[in-house]
Amino acid sequence: MKNLIIVDNPLIKRDLTYLRDKETREYQFRLALRRIAYCLAIEISNSFNLEESEVETPLEITTGYKLNQQIVLVPVLRAGLSLVNSFIEMIPQAKVGHIGLQRDEKTLLPIDYYYKTPKNMDISKVIVLDPMLATGGSASAAFTYLKNRGAKDCTLACLIAAPEGVKKMELDHPDVPVYTATLDRGLNENGYIVPGLGDAGDRTFGTL
Repeated sequence: MKNLIIVDNPLIKRDLTYLRDKETREYQFRLALRRIAYCLAIEISNSFNLEESEVETPLEITTGYKLNQQIVLVPVLRAGLSLVNSFIEMIPQAKVGHIGLQRDEKTLLPIDYYYKTPKNMDISKVIVLDPMLATGGSASAAFTYLKNRGAKDCTLACLIAAPEGVKKMELDHPDVPVYTATLDRGLNENGYIVPGLGDAGDRTFGTL
């Protein structure tokens, strides 16, 4: 799994435990998810490009830094919205696009219903936000849509990944690094990640 980066530390392990626990309430789930998203954003930012800029402190002029590329966040609706605020807080100048994909429960294949992104995708660093990388079908479809519209520098951020989804991404989009907080055992007969945490969108938005 060459394109997989597992962001692992004790605080993430603790918060993943909150997310997995079926007794965790919506507000607790959101807070734990938010903290993990901060960690993912920080780790992904190691690949950002910087340029030097002069800054004047109260004592003297010194060298500072600023991002020199456009960052575009693209949450996969609906669950991907749960990650947006944390990434925006860490990258305030980021622009936000949206992709609406839903999984056909029979075929497990993604069906698109919405797409809108900012301009200049070809010179942007594009970060797709999707909490669960299960079969990989939706994520792969999202990157196909983005690349067809010019995106070149792409990254996937997710909370939990299954080996099946990682392999799908490596097969379809070997140039896209996948950042995740953990790699779970696999998928059950219904295509859900196990042990997993259930449906991230439903648990975030209270629509169980």
